[in-house]
Amino acid sequence: MKGKLVFVTNNKHKLEEISAIVGDKIEILSLSDIDCHDDIPETADTFEGNALLKARYVKERYGYDCFADDTGLQVEALDGAPGVYSARYAGEPSNSEKNIDKLLANLGNKENRKARFVTCIALVKGNHEHIFHGEIAGKIICERRGSAGFGYDSIFVPDGYEETFAQMGEGQKNKISHRAKAVKKLSEFLNTL
Repeated sequence: MKGKLVFVTNNKHKLEEISAIVGDKIEILSLSDIDCHDDIPETADTFEGNALLKARYVKERYGYDCFADDTGLQVEALDGAPGVYSARYAGEPSNSEKNIDKLLANLGNKENRKARFVTCIALVKGNHEHIFHGEIAGKIICERRGSAGFGYDSIFVPDGYEETFAQMGEGQKNKISHRAKAVKKLSEFLNTL
């Protein structure tokens, strides 16, 4: 019998991306599928802390086995910013275009464009918690390229590639991305149960 897990997100892009990576082994439910419309706090100062806050919140209040991710972009020349504030870098409400504008402005003409995307997934299954990490190194380019993806995808070129995540399209991105690496570890773990 196929298992069900709640993915603690309201981001339809993330839901589609993770569902595509996991495939049909597990049925992934969204927050709206379980009628959760709460504004779940993300007040930790680490990716792991935020992922755990969100997963524990749903498990404690709704009773479902679930997983949550926290993902962000860390730019070396900006001392790791925007980091855990990636989604809200330009302020509330979250706006990807404004976030990109702010990041490019803050980077200015700096030569060091090294960056990495980091994903941390927290799984709460039964009475146990498990953490899975994924990351990919790359660089920030000076102008947007590509129309696929979301967030900072149009300005991030992963190491070893010429295209941004937004130019690659979902198929290629889902093979190499930070989220793909973390979800693969989650999926492999779930297959051992």
